[in-house]
Amino acid sequence: MRNITILLSTCSLISSTLYAQTTDKPNIIMFLVDDMGWQDTSVPFFEDNRTLLNERYHTPNMERLAQMGVRFTEAYACAISSPTRCSLMSGMNAARHKVTNWTLELNQKTDESSDVIKLPEWHYNGIQPAESNINNSTPITSFPQLLKENGYRTIHCGKAHFGARTTPGENPLNMGFDVNIAGGANGAPGSYLGTRNFGEGSRFAVKGLEKYYGQDIFITEALTREALKEIDQSVEMNKPFYLYMSHYAVHTPYDEDKRFSSNYRDKYDKQLKAILDEKEVKYAALVEGMDKSLGDILDYLNSHPQIAQNTIILFMSDNGGLALNHARQGIENRDANAPARAGKGSAFMGGVREPMMVYWPGITKGNSICHQKVIIEDFFPTILEMAGIKNYTTKQTIDGVSFVDALKNPDNLKERTLIWHFPNLWGETQNKEEGYGAYSAILKEDYHLIYTWETQKLRLYHIKNDIGEQQDLASQHPEIVKQLSKEMSDYLRARSAQRPSMKTTGKIIPYPDEL
Repeated sequence: MRNITILLSTCSLISSTLYAQTTDKPNIIMFLVDDMGWQDTSVPFFEDNRTLLNERYHTPNMERLAQMGVRFTEAYACAISSPTRCSLMSGMNAARHKVTNWTLELNQKTDESSDVIKLPEWHYNGIQPAESNINNSTPITSFPQLLKENGYRTIHCGKAHFGARTTPGENPLNMGFDVNIAGGANGAPGSYLGTRNFGEGSRFAVKGLEKYYGQDIFITEALTREALKEIDQSVEMNKPFYLYMSHYAVHTPYDEDKRFSSNYRDKYDKQLKAILDEKEVKYAALVEGMDKSLGDILDYLNSHPQIAQNTIILFMSDNGGLALNHARQGIENRDANAPARAGKGSAFMGGVREPMMVYWPGITKGNSICHQKVIIEDFFPTILEMAGIKNYTTKQTIDGVSFVDALKNPDNLKERTLIWHFPNLWGETQNKEEGYGAYSAILKEDYHLIYTWETQKLRLYHIKNDIGEQQDLASQHPEIVKQLSKEMSDYLRARSAQRPSMKTTGKIIPYPDEL
C-alpha cells in the first residue's frame, strides 16, 4: 500500500512539473474566426443590447470568455480575408501593404473584371519573409518572428491565406512559426469533412491533416486536437507559446456539422419570422462547432491552472459575415449582420465590424465592455507589448496602435481614426449601392465616409445614430465631408496607395479631396 502511495505521489509530482511553466513571459492565444459576423453569437456586441441574431446562436464558450474578460463594441477588420491577415501579421494598414484582395495562385489576380475601371497593380502574391524579393508582394518582419526571436514557441493552426501558392509566404514556417498545422495558400477548406479528406484533390484542399483522412471528424475538431497537443509540447519544453488558432470555420462551404445541426433544424427564428432553412442550419452549426473549439481550449486551461494564470486569449473575426442570398437566408445585405448593413466585401459596417474579446489574467476585469475603436493592425504592437517585447525593428512601417491601455482602463477612450482601402473588385458581387466594388472609407468619431472610386461618389453616415447606415448625410454636412475627404486622401497619399483608373480616358481616378 505504501508503494502505491509513493507511486501516486511521484506521478502527481511529474504531472505538476510538466504543467508548471517557470517562464515569466505570458502564453498568448490568438483565436481568429473566418467570416464570422459581429452578431453570429449569443454574446451581444452591439453596445450591451441583445439582438434577435444573438438569440439564434448558441455560443456558451464565447459567453464564458466574455465573463472572464472584456468585450469590444467597436472592433474592425478589412472586409476581405487576405488583407486582414496581412495586416495582422505585419501591423500595416492595407493601403500600405497593398495586399488589398484575396490571394491564391502565383502572379494571378482574383478581381472581377470591369468595363468601366482598370484596377491598379496590387500585391496579389501576398506578404513574404523580410529577405524575399518577389514581384507584387510585400516583405515584412512578422510579429510571430519577433516572438520566436524572444524565446516563444510559435504555433500556426488552421487557415493562413497570406501568401500566394509556391511562394515562401504561403508556408507559415517561413513567416515566423515553429509549427504549421494545416496552413497554406488556400482561403477556404475544400471540405470540412474527414470522410472527404478535407477536400483532397480540390483547389482548396487542406493539407497537413492526413492522419484524419477517412474519419468521421469535422476539421474544426481536428485542428483543436492538434493545437492542444502543441500546447502540451510547449509546456513540456518549458517555453512560452504563441498559438494562432486560425479556424477555417465559418467560411463556405457550409458542410453539415452533425454534432450541432439538430440544435437548429426546424427552429423558428424570430428575426426571419420563418423556420431556418438548411443553409442557415448548417451555418449556425458551424458557429457552434467553432465555439466548442474555444470551449475545449478553455477547458484545457481550467484543468491546468498554472498555465491558465499565465495565458492571454484574444478573440477576433477576419471580416464581416457573408450577406448574400446564395449563402444566407433572409433579405440580402440586411438580415445577416443586422442591425448593420451589408456584409463581407462591403464598406458598410456589416463588412468590417467584428466580434472581439480579450482575457488577460490579472489585467482585464471580467464581464467588462470597452468602446475603444480597434482595427486589425493594432494586434501587432499589442501582442508584442503583452509579451514584454519593447525593443524591436521591422522591415515595414507599423500603422497599428497598441490597445493595451484600453485593456487596463476600458473607460479611458482615445480617439482613433480608421481607414480602409480596397481599390479592387470582389468576385461575388459588384453592388456599389451596398458598398461593394472599389472603395475607400474613413471612420472618425461617429462619422463614416465611404468613397466609391468608379462613381466618385461620397456617402456619409453617423453610425451611433444610424448603425444600419440608411441615411446619407453628405448633402447635410458638406464641411464634414470635406474634412474627412482630406484626411482620408492624405492618409492614402502618405502610403502611396494605388488607385484605379477610368478605361475611357486612361486617367487615374482622383482622390476624394480632388473632386
